[in-house]
Amino acid sequence: MKTIIKIIKENLKLFLAVLLIAMVLGYFIGKSTNHPNITLAEQGESTHQHIDESINQIWTCAMHPQIRMDKPGACPICGMDLIPLKNSNVEIDDQAIEMSESAMKLAEVQTSIVSRGQASKEVLLYGKIQIDERLKQSQTAHVPGRIEKLLINVTGEQVKKGQLIARIYSPELVTAQKELIEALSLKDKYPALIEAAREKLRNWKLSKDQISELEKSGIVSSTFEIFANTSGIVVSRKVNEGDYINIGAVLFDVADLSKVWGIFDAYESDLNWISPNQNVEFTSQVIPGKTFTGKITFIDPIINATTRTAGIRIEMNNSEMLLKPEMFINGIIHSTLKGNADQLTIPQTAVLWTGTRSVVYVKIPETEHASFKLREITLGAAMKDTYVVLEGLAEGEEIVTNGTFSVDAAAQLAGKTSMMNPTGEAGSTPHDMSKMNAGSEKQTEQSKPKMDMNPKPMNVPSGFKSQIGEVVKSYLTLKDAFVATDEKLAVASAKLTIEQLGKVDMSLLKGDSHNLWMKEMESMEENLKGIISMQGIEMKRSHFELVSDHLTIAIKSFGFVLKNKSTIYIQFCPMAFDNKGAFWLSADEEINNPYFGDAMLRCGETKEVIKSE
Repeated sequence: MKTIIKIIKENLKLFLAVLLIAMVLGYFIGKSTNHPNITLAEQGESTHQHIDESINQIWTCAMHPQIRMDKPGACPICGMDLIPLKNSNVEIDDQAIEMSESAMKLAEVQTSIVSRGQASKEVLLYGKIQIDERLKQSQTAHVPGRIEKLLINVTGEQVKKGQLIARIYSPELVTAQKELIEALSLKDKYPALIEAAREKLRNWKLSKDQISELEKSGIVSSTFEIFANTSGIVVSRKVNEGDYINIGAVLFDVADLSKVWGIFDAYESDLNWISPNQNVEFTSQVIPGKTFTGKITFIDPIINATTRTAGIRIEMNNSEMLLKPEMFINGIIHSTLKGNADQLTIPQTAVLWTGTRSVVYVKIPETEHASFKLREITLGAAMKDTYVVLEGLAEGEEIVTNGTFSVDAAAQLAGKTSMMNPTGEAGSTPHDMSKMNAGSEKQTEQSKPKMDMNPKPMNVPSGFKSQIGEVVKSYLTLKDAFVATDEKLAVASAKLTIEQLGKVDMSLLKGDSHNLWMKEMESMEENLKGIISMQGIEMKRSHFELVSDHLTIAIKSFGFVLKNKSTIYIQFCPMAFDNKGAFWLSADEEINNPYFGDAMLRCGETKEVIKSE
C-alpha cells in the first residue's frame, strides 16, 4: 500500500493529466449517446457526400433537362448556356414547382392578385377627311349643243345656287323656241299646240320667266344659259369652251364642304371595341394644337381583304372650312368592352404563349415556400397592357406577373408541367446521356421547316438586287425589334419594310422571275400587315416567321446587294412554336433569337451563309 502511495506521489502530474483526458472523452461520448442512430461511419459518409457534391457539380440546360455535363458550356441541342443543377425542395403538389425567397429575388419573380375591373382601351385610328357624298352634286346639261362660254373655269372655285355658270348654243333649242312662237300665232285654231311647245321647253329646264319673256318678245335666243342648281365648291370640271355635249352631260361636280366625313381604317382586331355613337377625338398635323370630336355614324360591314380593316365614318360640321378633303387625320377612341362592366383582367406579362395555348403560373396558397403551378386559360380582348380572362382563373387568385419565364424554366428543369411540356410526362424529366441522342433526333424530325427553302437561282438585273438589299436592311431592323421584344419598334419596322417593298421596281423582271417576285412580295406584305395589326408579341412573331421564310426564298432566288453587310446568315431555332422550329435572317453570326428574346437569346444555330453580290 505504501508503495502505491509513493508511486502516486511521484507521478501526481501524470495521473492528473490522465484524469482530465478521461473526463473530456466522457463528455463527448455522452453527447453522442443522445443520437444513437448516427454512427461515426455515417457521419463520415455524410461529410464525404457533401464534399463530393461540392466537387462533382452537374450542369444542365433549362429547356433540355436531359442534358448532363460535368462542366459549364453550351447546350448541344439549343445552344443555351448550361446552368448548375440544384436539388429541388419537397413539393406538396406533384406538378407544382417550389421556389425559395432568395430564388424568387434572384429571378425577379413578382406576383399579383387577379381582380375585376372595367376593361378599357384606347383604340388608335388613322384616316382622311372626305367629302360628304350626300352633299355632292353634278351640274348637267339639259339640252344638246356646243359650249359657247364657261363662267366657271377653275377647280376649287365657289359657286352659289342660281349663279350663271355657262352658255350653250343649241340648234334644237332654237327650233323649239320657234315652234312656241308659231303655235302662239295659231292659238285660236290649235290651242293645244301652245301647251305642247311650252312643255318641251320646260323639259329642257327653261324657267317660267324665260318662257314668258319669249312669248312676250317673240325673239328667239340662240344660246341657253345654265345656272348652278346648288351652292358649294367646284371639285372637278368636265368640259371646256367649244366642247359639244349631249343631254345629261356633266359640266361640273360641286360639293358642299360645310359638312364633311372623317373616314378611318380600323383593324379587325379592334372592332369589338368600336360601336356606333362613340366619340372619336382626332387631330391633324395641318392644324396643330386643335382637337376635333365627332360621333361614329357608320361602320363598314365588310372587311377589306388586303388591309384587314373596316371603314369607320364620323360626320363633322365644317363651317369654318378648316377640314379639307384628303387631309390626313389621327384619331383615338376611349372605349370600354361591350357587355359586362366588370371583367377579370391580368397583365400581359403574366401570359406565356405556346401557339394556340395561353398559360399562366398560379401561386398555390398556404404553402411553406412559394409554390407555382401551370394553368391553361382562355383569353378575351387585348388591351394596352392587360388581357381579359374568359376562363381558367378566378378573382382573388395570385399569379406570376414578372419573371414568368424563370418560373417556367425551373418547372422544366424539375420535370414539372411547363410551357414546353404541358402534360408533365416523364419524357421531359431529367435522364441520363444515353437517351439524349434519341430525344434529339425526334426533336429535329419535328422541327423540320415546311417550306421549300432551296429555290432555283434566277438571273436578274443588278439594280433589282440592290433594291432587294434595301428590303433586307429594313427586315434586319424588324428582326432586332423582336430580339428586344419591342412591339412598338416591331410595328414601326414592319411599316418601313412595307415601304421598301413598294419601292422595288418589279418591271425589271420578266416571265418566271416576275411571277415569283409577285408571289413572295404579296406574302411578305400580307404578313407585315399582320405584324402591324395583331395584338401581342407572340402573334406578331408568328407573322414574322412567314416574312422571314418568303424573304429567304427571295434572296436565294434573286440574290441581293447590301452595302456594309457582305454576309447574311440563315439561322434556325428548333424550339420555336412548340418545337416546330423557325428560320430568320441575321447580319451577325452570333445567335440572337427573335422568337424568344431574352428568355432564350442564344437558342439556335446558323444553317446557311449567303454572300452579298
